[in-house]
Amino acid sequence: MHAIQLHRFSRGFDKKTILDAIDLSIPAGQFVALLGESGSGKTTLLRALAGLDQDAISNGSAIINGTVSVLFQDSRLLPWLNVEDNLTLGLHSVQAKASVKQMLQKVGLDDKAKVWPNTLSGGQKQRVSLARSLLREPDVLLADEPFGALDALTRMRMHGLLLRLVERIKPTVILVTHDVDESLLLADRILVLKEGKISEDHAVALAHPRRLDHPLLMALRTRLLQSLGVETEFL
Repeated sequence: MHAIQLHRFSRGFDKKTILDAIDLSIPAGQFVALLGESGSGKTTLLRALAGLDQDAISNGSAIINGTVSVLFQDSRLLPWLNVEDNLTLGLHSVQAKASVKQMLQKVGLDDKAKVWPNTLSGGQKQRVSLARSLLREPDVLLADEPFGALDALTRMRMHGLLLRLVERIKPTVILVTHDVDESLLLADRILVLKEGKISEDHAVALAHPRRLDHPLLMALRTRLLQSLGVETEFL
């Protein structure tokens, strides 16, 4: 079963085409990373799948099977609600609300349920945001550079946390990122967008956890960096 299917899908704004007749099928449960230079269409594609940007002009078809949750670069926590209330906002079932404590434990914030978002660090806010996204156990998780603003050590911890939660909930994931190493460490499949089209499609058939010094990852890293216009002779 495919979680996401695009057929000749195009999208643009004010007569400018951003995505150009894309064909793409993503099986349920696959973790896909989207790479590309700024302006290549990564975020436009993600926002289209999320049902955002209603003023955009679209052609072709885009089908998502199942429920969708979105994880942004900024945590988007409501400052007038404590952590627990941010997580339960919009939830109505007793069972869902009861799982909040367990989810906070999984992201290492079980002692922060009653605190205000402005008392949290950037990494803690993103952990709350990740918990909120996965608490609903979505079929599809759309993540738009969720770790881009974090320091290197916090980003590494978030990678491990994301993989553990994804392994438990098993959603289909699309991760927009500028970080080639991040895509290699996390994704089952890496797509490169260039000028609104998918220019490369790579499978990453390695179990987790991964090491970037694995020969297959090192070779693919060089290929991806070259595709993105990065000189690799000094890396």
